[in-house]
Amino acid sequence: MSEKKVVIITGASSGIGLALSRHYAKHNYNVVMVARNKKKLEEYAKELSEKNEVLAIPTDVSAEEDCKHMVETTIGKFKRIDILINNAGISMRAMFLDMHLDVMRRLMDVNFWGTVHCTKYALPHLLKTKGSVVGVSSVAGIHGLPARSGYSASKFAMQGFLETLRIEHLHQHLHVLIIAPGFTSSNVRKSALTADGSPQGDTPRKEEKMTSPEHVAYRIYRAVKQRRRFIAISRTGILVNLIKKFWPAFLDRMFFRAMKKEPDSPLK
Repeated sequence: MSEKKVVIITGASSGIGLALSRHYAKHNYNVVMVARNKKKLEEYAKELSEKNEVLAIPTDVSAEEDCKHMVETTIGKFKRIDILINNAGISMRAMFLDMHLDVMRRLMDVNFWGTVHCTKYALPHLLKTKGSVVGVSSVAGIHGLPARSGYSASKFAMQGFLETLRIEHLHQHLHVLIIAPGFTSSNVRKSALTADGSPQGDTPRKEEKMTSPEHVAYRIYRAVKQRRRFIAISRTGILVNLIKKFWPAFLDRMFFRAMKKEPDSPLK
């Protein structure tokens, strides 16, 4: 088995996933970049392979067979998996009352089932290395976010799955980390789905006031090293996690007011 550690990163063609790929390549890991966009993956993999060995595997995480093939290809190449970072995700922005149910299904397929599929096939290899499973969640996975019902539901489901996984393998030294980055400057919001499933386009939030993907990648890297259970990266996430324990009704009102202030907010 190769001594150099191997990290799989889903959603690696942009945003947090790309920043993670660059960060891990810089720190001497073999990196497996996973995303649907083959052209972008191969372009970035070529860039990063100048520093380390990088494998680009076009994968739709909502498709179980794709994920199985991705893990098998990784093992065929590197013989081991040390870290799986479930970062691939899509968002949405609409009132549930107006939303097509297919939008909810698409969110669950990528955000929840994508995590399940990748983890299912990577898990036996992670247990051998006493490795880490990481779920990139959200503030919306700590407390329900209005006009983001599908997104919140998928992140709550992902967190419940990963917490259970941690307990099931409590004595096998599997490390499970859940991350709540807060609002991050990335393409996820621009491709967020509206009520009928069409992309949102321009984000209603100001990019310059958001956390950078590079900072999120650094915090994830450090939290994996420290084998942390959960971290909220933004100040908002830390406050939400605290307030929820003591004043959940206040948090409901705070979230409603905040989301209503967005340009063209669906909240009335």
